[in-house]
Amino acid sequence: MVFTLTRRSAAGLLLGTALAPGFPAYAQDRYLDVRPGSQFKPVSVAVTDFGGESGNAAQLTSIITDNFKRSVFLVPLDPGSFPERISNPDQPPHMDGWRGINAQFVVTGRAGRSGDGRSQSEFRLWDVSTGAQVAGQQYVTDPNNSRRVAHIIADAIFSRITGEKGFFDSRVVFIDETGPAEHRRKRLAIMDQDGANVRYLTRGDDLVVTPRFSPSSQDVTYMSFGTSDPKVLLLNIETGQREVVGNFPGMTFSPRFSPDGQKIVMSLAQGSSSNLYTMDLRSRTTTRISDSSAIDTSPSYSPDGSQIVFESDRGGSQQVYVMSAGGGGAKRLSFGDGHYSTPVWSPKGDYIAFTRQKAGAFAIGVMKPDGSGERILTEGFHNEGPTWAPNGLFLMFFRDPGGQSGAKIFMCDIFGRQEFQVPTPSYASDPAWSPLLN
Repeated sequence: MVFTLTRRSAAGLLLGTALAPGFPAYAQDRYLDVRPGSQFKPVSVAVTDFGGESGNAAQLTSIITDNFKRSVFLVPLDPGSFPERISNPDQPPHMDGWRGINAQFVVTGRAGRSGDGRSQSEFRLWDVSTGAQVAGQQYVTDPNNSRRVAHIIADAIFSRITGEKGFFDSRVVFIDETGPAEHRRKRLAIMDQDGANVRYLTRGDDLVVTPRFSPSSQDVTYMSFGTSDPKVLLLNIETGQREVVGNFPGMTFSPRFSPDGQKIVMSLAQGSSSNLYTMDLRSRTTTRISDSSAIDTSPSYSPDGSQIVFESDRGGSQQVYVMSAGGGGAKRLSFGDGHYSTPVWSPKGDYIAFTRQKAGAFAIGVMKPDGSGERILTEGFHNEGPTWAPNGLFLMFFRDPGGQSGAKIFMCDIFGRQEFQVPTPSYASDPAWSPLLN
């Protein structure tokens, strides 16, 4: 089966055509079970040198390999161990040699130019156990999209092996921090999920905090604190169009989108308390959905939009609660030792991530939506602000060691197996992961 798909971005049109002769590219079940409770062993993948146009081919090979190094579930093999050099990526590799180095899959590919000058890249994924090609795709696009093509190829391979959505073709907005500790300059910035292609979205004239991506578009909402009242702003990443959603007296906290991108939910302070409000982005109508004398903040919608998880000190200390998205009674979810904050619902709906403070240590953890199954993924000094990858298998957060040092962004998987620092030009905090771009 051959099919064509289209992807659009600011950089131009991307066309993909399947390269799986005689059968659908995704005909079989997953090779690796990465669902909660599974006891998986990472799959070994050999990413061979892509042929063709040398610069573009080397970039594709390098980015795909680096993506797999941070994927936890796929392990790229050392090229020094490869039993052969692939001269024709269309032909099956000699599987006996690859079995000898315990490779489970082999990736072959090439990069070049189409007749009209556009970049043309393709890959094939080979199952070493059967000798069969199990996935393949060709992409034709503007040359400026070459990095994205590498991420899309890595996502296609990740999805074919795990049965889960990928996450490599995504971006992260964050707060870039420069200057001395007592006078940080904070700018809104965006980067690829691997730290590449950093672009600054604000100049640093005003303090900006808590950026959040829309689940349904390339819009970001964030807080801006200037000389007047705090503002909730809406920014379109692609066009640069910026608009003020609302000016609110007093303090406003943590605006976050609804799953359909049509509303935001936020916390508004009134005296010594704060309550949760929703705003319809079309009508600008604001509705109060919590009513307590406590501090309710950090709201996050469930993926179906029916519930909101938030933090509150209504029980005497910061804990995680859940309630209907329309308001009403709230149910406490967190009962462990310490204070719980910044809850965020997974896009898959199976977990809620949180920050826990206990005895001076800050931990990032996950719990099920009913509060059961709590697991701590990482713990140390001042970990905060978890944000989910679009496939719900990874989290980013920031860690601030204090003193004259500054915060850095880290990434871990929901099984707590590995942790990586995400490279940024300077100090960085408040990451927010985008949906998949494709």
